[in-house]
Amino acid sequence: MAFFDVFNGDADGICSLHQLRLVTPRDATLVTGVKRDIELVGRAAAQAGDTVTVLDVSLDSNRKALAALLERSVRVEYFDHHYAGAIPDDPLLSAAIDTSPSVCTGILVDRYLGGAARGWAVVAAFGDALDVAARGLASSMALAARDVEALQSLGEALAYNAYGDVESDLVVPPLELYRALGGWADPLRFAREAGVLTAIDASRRDDLARATALEPARVLAGARVFVLPDAAWSRRVRGILANRLAAEAPELAHAVLTADTMDGYVVSLRAPLTHPEGADRLCRAFATGGGRSGAGGINHLAQGELERFIDRLGATWPRPGDTAAA
Repeated sequence: MAFFDVFNGDADGICSLHQLRLVTPRDATLVTGVKRDIELVGRAAAQAGDTVTVLDVSLDSNRKALAALLERSVRVEYFDHHYAGAIPDDPLLSAAIDTSPSVCTGILVDRYLGGAARGWAVVAAFGDALDVAARGLASSMALAARDVEALQSLGEALAYNAYGDVESDLVVPPLELYRALGGWADPLRFAREAGVLTAIDASRRDDLARATALEPARVLAGARVFVLPDAAWSRRVRGILANRLAAEAPELAHAVLTADTMDGYVVSLRAPLTHPEGADRLCRAFATGGGRSGAGGINHLAQGELERFIDRLGATWPRPGDTAAA
């Protein structure tokens, strides 16, 4: 019998698996990638009797690969909060899927483990910009305010490191970053003592300084659109820039675009924090789009589709305070 751990290379995916393996150690083959590299399930070369654990990648995006595993009599454990569509009814599949806007995969794993590694769930939630949920979990741990801030900074650093179109855009490859967490049960000690964070923090500060100097390319009644230059720093920063913009103007939706290699764009979208719904639905209207209720993305938006995207953005959030359109 062999084991495979398949996980998103962002803060939520890394922290979710780290929680799980702190409590239930397992020698497994690891499968991951940059944040937008989500069709990962098919890379698990599992056979009958093996077990595959999947964390923080959409079931809907991996439906065929999941079906193939189940057909080969592979047991699958699935933890996720992205749009899933119909969940297969199969005795070999154990699925903990919740698409509520206030939930991330780290929170689902925390529920599964009964809070046994909760500090890392707090980091995961902060990394997914679920600050209210993160602080709610942290309140159960009786942490000092400075410690909660440290966990927030750690989550944001891990989230920043996952963005990029290819692994060479990242400061630290996701697999290397996951392994750096090693046996660190206490995320506060990791934040204070792990050298791997030094390079990530330095790069993050520099990239954010460049990004925050930019003006929006389009301003709509209920949304703003930012188009970043074609550079590695832009690809690294787009996700945390979108989160920061959302926090600064919580009544607005925000789209951050960077150029891709096919004369189009990669899109990071955040719904307004005041009503975090509709981002996944809007992004799924485009061929390579997906995500969750409060945050979505499009892996390739063709130049000719840009105006249609902006039109849908404006129609989904016409003005601050409006409920997302169907």
